[in-house]
Amino acid sequence: MATTAQTGSPQPDSAHSNNRQGSTHDVPPVPRSANQSLPPARISRLGIAAVVVTVVLWASAFVGIRAVGPSFSPGSLTLGRLAIAAVVLGLVVLPQIRKNPNLPRGREWLPILAYGVMWFGGYNVALNAAEHLLDAGTAALLINVNPILVAIMAGVILKEGFPRWLIIGSLVAFAGVAVIALGSGQRSTADVSGVLLCLLAAALAAVSVIVQKPVLRKFPAAQATWYGIMVGALCCLPFSGQLVSELQAAPLPATLGLVYLGIFPTAIAFTTWAYALSLIDAGRLAATTYLVPGTTILISWLVLGEIPTVWGLIGGVICLVGVGLTRRRSR
Repeated sequence: MATTAQTGSPQPDSAHSNNRQGSTHDVPPVPRSANQSLPPARISRLGIAAVVVTVVLWASAFVGIRAVGPSFSPGSLTLGRLAIAAVVLGLVVLPQIRKNPNLPRGREWLPILAYGVMWFGGYNVALNAAEHLLDAGTAALLINVNPILVAIMAGVILKEGFPRWLIIGSLVAFAGVAVIALGSGQRSTADVSGVLLCLLAAALAAVSVIVQKPVLRKFPAAQATWYGIMVGALCCLPFSGQLVSELQAAPLPATLGLVYLGIFPTAIAFTTWAYALSLIDAGRLAATTYLVPGTTILISWLVLGEIPTVWGLIGGVICLVGVGLTRRRSR
């Protein structure tokens, strides 16, 4: 509404000027709609860069979770990541808020509370617990139901529609993830509880993306992410005693791994995701997460020395093709 008031009259009178001056505290001059003023090519470059950072760091999280999993339980691991992320991202966000106060008010807190509880809290706990029961390939397959759910909900709720190439590309990319899972199927220890936890995590993430999208029209990506992280951390406080005891017993590499998970896949990657989401349709952006399983295989190969299977390599190529198809636009 503030944008309409500023552009609706080519010759503002004194009353209009006073109205703008009086509303500066209600609508601080943060870059809420700055993304809309960027040239399309600029938006594309910035969005792609943010997506690349997000995919690589989220993929590395699977390797990190695998490394520290024996030392930390699902709840304490989530709380540790969120606590570290809250401190690191707070160092960036708090000076911005002090310089230009832009706190959510009233009903603006409702979507933030929703994705804070569901995504930063529930999703992470459910996924950490699921990976104790499922092999990596099966978990990747189940979690990557998420982009399809996002595409459907974005078409219905956010009115993004159902572009033909988005649907085709998503199905192709999902087939690639299935091929990756097939490569690890010989080591599958699929458990009903693990499957349900993975599907729960995928559903929580999908709903959170839809809820977060409108918030990013009002608040910068870093602030929107930090608010959600703080909410998630508060929800995980019951695990604080467990975290303290496990930190005391954990070896130094596991503790450093927890710090890495808090800074990079959480503080940085969730912020770059939010920034990309403010520039790109939710359905198209979610399709890029099909690249995470293939990237995880590559990182595991380089860091842990785990040689990818032929099925994993083929599935990764199929995922790349599928994500490429989602970028096409129908005439």
